[in-house]
Amino acid sequence: MSAPPAIGVAWTGASGLVYGVRLVEVLLEAGRDVHLVHSDAVAQTAPVELQKPVEEIVADLESRGPGRLKVWGRQEFTAPLASGSARGGPLVVVPCSMGTAARIRAGTSESLLLRAADVCLKERRPLILVPRETPMATHHLTNLAELSRRGALVIPAAPGFYHRPQSMADLVDFIVQRVCDHLGVDMDLAPRWGEVD
Repeated sequence: MSAPPAIGVAWTGASGLVYGVRLVEVLLEAGRDVHLVHSDAVAQTAPVELQKPVEEIVADLESRGPGRLKVWGRQEFTAPLASGSARGGPLVVVPCSMGTAARIRAGTSESLLLRAADVCLKERRPLILVPRETPMATHHLTNLAELSRRGALVIPAAPGFYHRPQSMADLVDFIVQRVCDHLGVDMDLAPRWGEVD
């Protein structure tokens, strides 16, 4: 029996990089291979939000496992993520900026990240978008609604509170667990509804 295909993860410059980093960490520790691509803007948000350059964050993740991490360049269209004929898996765009959502909707495919999302839509592979934007303008909502109609799953970075979070990490894990649920990766990162006394 062959191993499941790698899970694609894409980071954009939207606030909320912590969700994307934690997702990669959890997937690698669960033994899943991850193909990572990120936009240029992550170089600006990473030091602000996580107090580390993106290169250091990636190096930390490369030491995780047993899953393997492969990082692809922004224009590296030889990546399996860019082809419908490659044995492909799902793609999670986390965080997903509104500009990225608009370009995915338009199908511009001018970067590997956008091409990978386009491949998921055309091949009917799972595409999960995790927007972290507030408030949302009407055009943001329209873009997300259209992507949902085309088969993308939109999981806003809006954690619940019924599990009585005690830290920011608890809030992050709530969202990461929901993403993992839809990837078919069984994780117990946060108590679920009905599990809290």
